[in-house]
Amino acid sequence: MGIAFRLVKQLNYFTLDVDFAMGNELLVIEGASGAGKTTILNCLAGIVTPDEGKITVDDRVLFSHTDKVNVPTEKRNIGYLFQNYALFPNMTVRQNVLYGVKNMKEYCRRSERKELLAYADNMMETLGISHLADKSATSISGGEKQRVALARAMVTKPSLLLLDEPFSALDENTKSRIYEEFGKFRETLRIPTILITHNHRETELFADKNITLKEGKVI
Repeated sequence: MGIAFRLVKQLNYFTLDVDFAMGNELLVIEGASGAGKTTILNCLAGIVTPDEGKITVDDRVLFSHTDKVNVPTEKRNIGYLFQNYALFPNMTVRQNVLYGVKNMKEYCRRSERKELLAYADNMMETLGISHLADKSATSISGGEKQRVALARAMVTKPSLLLLDEPFSALDENTKSRIYEEFGKFRETLRIPTILITHNHRETELFADKNITLKEGKVI
């Protein structure tokens, strides 16, 4: 179980070229802005198509340039927590969390969706946001938004979790609480997780492995 990927993608000023494999671990990717970190996540999620390479998650091929395989984003079963959380402002907290489940309706059986809806309730309880269920996503705090976004990323039981600087917008007091919550959550998560951060403390707290990226290459 795990993920292996080789990605080649021509960017504006350099070519992204990375080759990596990991198990059910948390990989931290560090590097300056514009080094290609988010492009890696977008390629893995299917938002960006690599020029060459191969992506395999749990022995399932999601992308292969040579075999002409490119599984659509919605069928990859990947959780993605964006840097700005990307919550839907016109939806409640619960509607945001359930968005992923409803978006999967044509790809899974009704019994599976029912199970995922129950899992969503449990996820909201675990992350301490059940009491916010009917509130607008725009009316809650930064730390609460982070937990809502994490719940939405996790609710479909993804085989891979991608986190793009998810803590950067939080104040220091909120960060401390979220770090503790996320650390506990990681104990039960046990899926491959990739975290992008500029914060060395987060690397020390969470990383099983870490790499530094410079102009598209691992240094």
